Amino acid sequence: MNKVKRMAIVAAVILTSGVLVYWTNAGTGTDVDVKNHVYLPMNIDFAGERVPMTLSDVKERMDRELLVNINLHATTALIIKRANRAFPVIEPILRQYGVPDDFKYLAVIESGLINAVSSAGARGVWQFMPETAKEKGMEVTETVDERYHLEKSTEAACKYLLAAKEKFGNWTLAAASYNGGMNGVNKQIDSQKVSDYYDLLLNDETARYVFRILALKEIMTNQAKYGYDLPKDVLYQQIPVRKVEVTANIDDLAAFAIEQGINYKILKVHNPWLRDKKLVITPNKKYTIDIPLEGYKR
Repeated sequence: MNKVKRMAIVAAVILTSGVLVYWTNAGTGTDVDVKNHVYLPMNIDFAGERVPMTLSDVKERMDRELLVNINLHATTALIIKRANRAFPVIEPILRQYGVPDDFKYLAVIESGLINAVSSAGARGVWQFMPETAKEKGMEVTETVDERYHLEKSTEAACKYLLAAKEKFGNWTLAAASYNGGMNGVNKQIDSQKVSDYYDLLLNDETARYVFRILALKEIMTNQAKYGYDLPKDVLYQQIPVRKVEVTANIDDLAAFAIEQGINYKILKVHNPWLRDKKLVITPNKKYTIDIPLEGYKR
């Protein structure tokens, strides 16, 4: 009988201790990984246009995207590494066209700064569909797809965004239309009788779209604050190249690569817009092929 009582007492002590430990942790928050829980920045803008962070739903939507992307550790770190190589190409083109610098973060959320391929058929860093790409002046054929050409696709994106800004009157709706389409966004503006992105009820993807841009902008411009203070030597670097102009068909790109002192793989890495094993020239068009000068010596 005494043995049973002793066991009951021990069990009660263990249970009570567990409750106290849980209560203590719950009260202090030590059972949560608090380092990735941050205060929301309240003074935010997109392309110089203020984000109304005093609105309850706006604050929660921003909180969601910021927390999600802070905690996508590998993905966010890779984006920061790629940005060191891609942004120096994208930024001067945005300036040239008069498109705000913040739109480089649109490219980030579209593709992660790689030549992504969507299930719908969009391709490249800026994720153009074939017909839209052609409308904006890009060549899309069996052997050439300029959606994979960072400079030319950035120029095409600028043309789209300028047209959208002209239509909607502000950059925020122009950005939203990159996802929802100009007609789609305009239809919602007409039916809901409001003209502010933050007042519109949109489908989930377009409703989150600008907040994703804002979240990546916040993280990438304050990397140390969010645990992504990467040393410069781990960032991906631009590789110097020489430009080779081509005005005639190339029947064998592998042989062409060898002639240039590289191989077929390296040729395709630096010229992903070449989509076949040959290059068929469009009449009266000139192509520029990048030949890397370093980075591939064993």
